[in-house]
Amino acid sequence: MRRRVLDVAEVSFQARGYHASSLGDLMAAAGITGGALHHHFPTKKALALAVIEERVAAAVEETWIIPVRAAPLAREGVRAVFEAVAAELEQQGYVRGCPLNNLAHELSLADDDFRMALANVFAGWRQAIADKVRDDQEAGREGGTDPDRFAALTVAAYSGAMSMAKTTQDAGVLRECLEGLERVEPSRSGLPGKRRRRVLQRPTIR
Repeated sequence: MRRRVLDVAEVSFQARGYHASSLGDLMAAAGITGGALHHHFPTKKALALAVIEERVAAAVEETWIIPVRAAPLAREGVRAVFEAVAAELEQQGYVRGCPLNNLAHELSLADDDFRMALANVFAGWRQAIADKVRDDQEAGREGGTDPDRFAALTVAAYSGAMSMAKTTQDAGVLRECLEGLERVEPSRSGLPGKRRRRVLQRPTIR
């Protein structure tokens, strides 16, 4: 029953948003009584925190962290995720956006507990990418990339691309942002660099 409630809440928060999803609607969709709902989740806030910590975090793990860790290089993993998500959305025919992004936009300023829960998911996502870059460097397969900068840029580019894709209902923006990542690296000073270097360099074909 707890899983069923989380299933319903996850879908509703993604499609309609937290504030537009009433407990009555969630109970009806899950086919449970108020007593059963409150047995597992005393408040709507408790339910939302569970969705963030259990479902949204798991989605980031499945979509991003596992593929990047399994890739030969962090750069290749990042590219593969962008391309896989774009292809899936194009096949699906519509874009609801990134679950983490959607809730972050709606809830980060509404409540400190929500903000911290969402920040923890973002932090784990960035850390996993940065750690993969460090592993690549230790294995001699990565040059002078700053792992934390690379991770922050990747997460920001993907999050922004998903927001634009949702607004335009066009997953092609993910491919455009990937192309941008592969072409331009911000200079360390924060000013426009004199030389442009690839962030996600394409592997050399031998």
